[in-house]
This record gives sequence, structure tokens and C-alpha cells, in this order.
Amino acid sequence: MRTPAERLYAIDGLRLLAALCVVLFHYTFSGWAGGNSPVTFAAESAWSKYGYLGVDLFFLISGFVVLMSAWGRKPRAFVVSRVVRLYPAYWVGIVITALVTVTLGQSLFQVSLPQVLANLTMFQAVPNIENVDVVYWTLWAEMRFYVLILAFTLIGMTRARVMVGMWAWLGLTVLVEAGVLPGVADLVVQSEFSHYFIAGMALFMLYKFGLNVQIALLVPICLGNAVYRAIGYANAVGERYEVTYSPVVITAVVVIIFLVMTLVALRLTNRLAKPWLVTAGALTYPLYLLHAHVGFIVLDRLGAAVNKYVLLTGLIVVMLAAAYLVHRLVEQPLAPRLKRLLSKREPAPGPGVLI
Repeated sequence: MRTPAERLYAIDGLRLLAALCVVLFHYTFSGWAGGNSPVTFAAESAWSKYGYLGVDLFFLISGFVVLMSAWGRKPRAFVVSRVVRLYPAYWVGIVITALVTVTLGQSLFQVSLPQVLANLTMFQAVPNIENVDVVYWTLWAEMRFYVLILAFTLIGMTRARVMVGMWAWLGLTVLVEAGVLPGVADLVVQSEFSHYFIAGMALFMLYKFGLNVQIALLVPICLGNAVYRAIGYANAVGERYEVTYSPVVITAVVVIIFLVMTLVALRLTNRLAKPWLVTAGALTYPLYLLHAHVGFIVLDRLGAAVNKYVLLTGLIVVMLAAAYLVHRLVEQPLAPRLKRLLSKREPAPGPGVLI
């Protein structure tokens, strides 16, 4: 278990920053550009249209912190830690989103009971069942990453094995991108975002063991592929919403994301540690889960009656408050109980055994 002194407060702040970027992307750009909100923010969308890159930061952070969380843990303990971390807030997010959709938002979205039940598993992508909320797609990417980390815990996690695993994953990414491997292989490889997970893992290795030649090569290679894929992804997003993305801006944002996380790995952000950042980090996941469809429905319902800037500010504040309540009333009390339930119980001592 990490001591409080080892907590990386900067990552807590970066998580919330990434989530707010995604929130602004949805509320001030993709909502109206995609036909889910009548409230337009044409001027603001010139910069908020890049907010989806908050997801890229999420994936880079995930590579770092999930490997950190798994290091030294047995497979069961790792699985329990991920279930406890992900599911309580997720279940609440599904229920709230479904209820708001059924009662207020059927003109925008549709949900069914079988769809909700499938979503509760977080594996709805396997039978190709639609997400209750559009943002849940990233959880499927995360779950597949967790399976790879679980494999490391099963074979035994060492510095050498993790380094070999990262190079192998990067090599498979190149083979998928080159068309050498069939498309079905990308279900595991995730070439669209694998460079973020790999780079995050490499930066954790830098944080834990210090710099070596392999890390000095891995991170820049991942950065190059990240820029290449991010520009291609931006073109696809631009076609969807009929806007143009600047390759220069995309490149700059991706480089900054890598640079900031490198500073974290080098422990150069420790002086920025503030206790309130722990709360900021705790708000991130429930905020991400709750904001999209519920927010679109609120914008649709109130957009014609409330000043758009007042509505935007109020909506973000309400979502942050809701995220805080989910954290305090659901995650904090339920997580330890769920952990005790899922953790392996030690057998009771027999007669005469001293404990």
C-alpha cells in the first residue's frame, strides 16, 4: 500500500482537468454540433472542439496509475481493486442516466431495460449492445487494458518482464497499423490508443526505477505514434461534425500531455502537491460518468429559457456537486464493503491455534 507521502497529487489535478476538457467539449461543441443540444457556442467551439483530447490524457494517466496499482499485487487483489474502483459509481451513473433519459429525454435518447442490464456488466460491447451513455466507450478500452495488466500479475511482475511486454505491445501496434495482423487482433492491441497506455507504463517505470535506454526510446516512439494517430483521429472527428482541426494544435496538445506526465514521472511536480487535489481527483470519475447525456437533456430542456452562459456554468456546478455526492455517499461507504465481500477470506483458526 502506498503511503500518503507517495501520493501523486498532480495526477489528481490532471484527472479533473481532463474530465473538464471532455465536459466542455460536449457542452459547448459536440452537443449542438451533433444535434443533441439547441444551445450553440459557435465562438467557444473554436477551442472547445479540442476538448476530446482529455480522453488521450486519461489513457496516458491510466497506463501510469494502473501499473502502479498492480505492482506487487496478486491477481485477485488487482481484480478486486479494479472492481471496487470502477463499479459502484458506474452503477449509479447508469441508473441516474437511464432514469433521466426515460423521464425527461426520450426525444433525444432511448434506453431499454435489457440495455441497462447489459450495461451494468460493463461488457456490453461484447454482444454489441449500445451504451446507455456515449462516454462509456472508454471504459471498454480500459477494461481490455486491465486484462493485459492482469496477465502481468499472473506471470509475475518484474522490471524485465514489463519492459519486454511493453516492447511486444508496441511491436504488435505497428503490425496492426501496417496491416500485417488482421483487424480482429486490434480487439486486444488497441492500436488507436495503445501508445498512451504503453507510454504511461513506461513513465511509471521511470518514476519507480529511474531512466534507462529502453524508456528513453519507448516514450518518444509512443509520442510519435500518438501524434500520427491523433491527427488521423481528428480528421475523422472533423468529418463527423463538419469542422476542421489544426494538425499543429493537435500535435502541440499531445506533446504537452506527454511532457506534463514526464514531469510527474521525474517527480518535478511534487512541490505542487495540495491536499484539496485529492478531492479534485475523486470527482473525476463520477463527473465523467454523469455529465454527457444528462447534460444534453438539461440543455435541451432549459436552453430556450435560460441564458446560455448561466446555464453552462450552472450545469457544470451541478454536475460537480452530483459527482461529489456520488463519491461521498456511494464510493466511500460502498467501496470498503465491496472489497471485503470480494477479497479472499482467511480460514478460521482451528482449536488451540494461537493468533
